[in-house]
Amino acid sequence: MTIQRMANSVAVSVDGLRVVRGGREVVRGVAFEVPAGTVVGLLGPSGCGKTTVLRAVVGVQVVAGGSVTVLGHPAGSAALRDRIGYSTQSPSVYADLTVRENLRYFASILKAPAADVDRVVDEVGLKGQVDQLVATLSGGERGRASLAVALLGRPELIVLDEPTVDLDPVLREELWTLFHDLADRGAALLVSSHVMDEAARCDRLLLMRDGGLLADDTPARLRERTGARDLEQAFLALVRGTA
Repeated sequence: MTIQRMANSVAVSVDGLRVVRGGREVVRGVAFEVPAGTVVGLLGPSGCGKTTVLRAVVGVQVVAGGSVTVLGHPAGSAALRDRIGYSTQSPSVYADLTVRENLRYFASILKAPAADVDRVVDEVGLKGQVDQLVATLSGGERGRASLAVALLGRPELIVLDEPTVDLDPVLREELWTLFHDLADRGAALLVSSHVMDEAARCDRLLLMRDGGLLADDTPARLRERTGARDLEQAFLALVRGTA
């Protein structure tokens, strides 16, 4: 089933986002859009504000200023509850349940079809672990179980915080193929990472540092703009102000 695209094709619109924590501005005037049917990467070093921005998009972050509009509604609106899939950096599944039991539980909350459980297990590569207790899974497997929960119900916006941490290169490749398959069906994906070699897999990149946005462009244009051979060198050029 293909997700019906919105009339304006913009899934997320962030304008002048500010977040203050402990008296310190941790996100400074960030603005960007995430079009439907694209994979947008939010990249930058640990502690730069990526997770805070993602939390603002899904509506669980108190903000000091700016606006965040998601699928035509203010972030956090009740109307968005079954339209967004969100996978946090820390696995958000119950350790004392099996993978299947977790998925059945969350599917019932989301009113997702029962067949979704088998679909998402297959998509994240957990068929062999579906009847294991989450407590017995490896860190990477727990992360994939959380990702499976985020995919239930075919959400229109999928927000993923470091989804490929602790995964081997083969599985990372498979998941990025899945992300683009989801985008091809019409979903918008906002994916954070601190690993620059994943940047080239995105349709567009948001590069963050110290709470601000350094760049918002395609991988090809960022390399062209900075004259860099790869995206890690492009990021460094932007940080140093030589681009």
